[in-house]
Amino acid sequence: MVGRTQRVDTDMFAFIEAIQDREVHLQSVPSVDEGDDVAGNSADSIAFQDPDIVIDLRGADPVVNLRQLEDWLGHRTGGLLHASPWKLATKRAMDITIGLLLLLVSLPVFFIASFAIVVTSPGPIFYRQTRVGKYGQPFTFLKFRSMRVGADEQRAELSNQNEVSGPVFKIRQDPRITPVGRVLRKLSIDELPQVFHVLSGKMSLVGARPPLPDEVDTYGSREWLRLLARPGLTCIWQTSGRSDLGFDTWVDMDIEYILNWNLGLDVKLLFKTVPAVLSGRGAY
Repeated sequence: MVGRTQRVDTDMFAFIEAIQDREVHLQSVPSVDEGDDVAGNSADSIAFQDPDIVIDLRGADPVVNLRQLEDWLGHRTGGLLHASPWKLATKRAMDITIGLLLLLVSLPVFFIASFAIVVTSPGPIFYRQTRVGKYGQPFTFLKFRSMRVGADEQRAELSNQNEVSGPVFKIRQDPRITPVGRVLRKLSIDELPQVFHVLSGKMSLVGARPPLPDEVDTYGSREWLRLLARPGLTCIWQTSGRSDLGFDTWVDMDIEYILNWNLGLDVKLLFKTVPAVLSGRGAY
């Protein structure tokens, strides 16, 4: 059973991952008073009419059906969730090796970007934000600052201009972005500091982009599957249109990556990232 909370429960993800390779018969009783209505059913009927469910009391749709998760995850032997230790170790070695090379090669860009931010816009060089990583673990996320100071407080005023579906907020001509920031975003230079997260193990080179906590608060069972693996610098939708694609497409592509992952796919996506970044398509 998953308790009532507005934040992602790390234990839920560990639980789901742990049972994927096992035949488990579950009987879950929600921690609500007997007779309380949950998703239109009494507590007793939910607890015992179907022993293959977990009761999730966190949102508007409190019942998470493991059979539905099974439909999404499938009986698979590949992908990130079933990868062998040596494959995961190889992925991590790629993260460290390529991450270090990327950091060394991009050092001049770091200095130029830092200087441009300092001389054109008052405020810090880096923008720090809380993001959600693997199993719902929050971490401090770094970017080169591309907006003026106080931009977060102005988001509510611009909410009616949002151009992206789902819980994500993006505007092509966002008035909060500085002139230098627009260039940094177009070339994805603002994302370079995340290499440090890759080296520390909080992120991977390839994986679903890390969401904001308030976005995760709106997730259903399907969207939570994105958090079963480390977030990444690039992913399938980052090389296929980025913000020009809808949120549901992002989720579909992220789940596809997790379920069908192999080392060759990471290499392919890394190579595809270069022309995607240079083209600037969907970057805003």
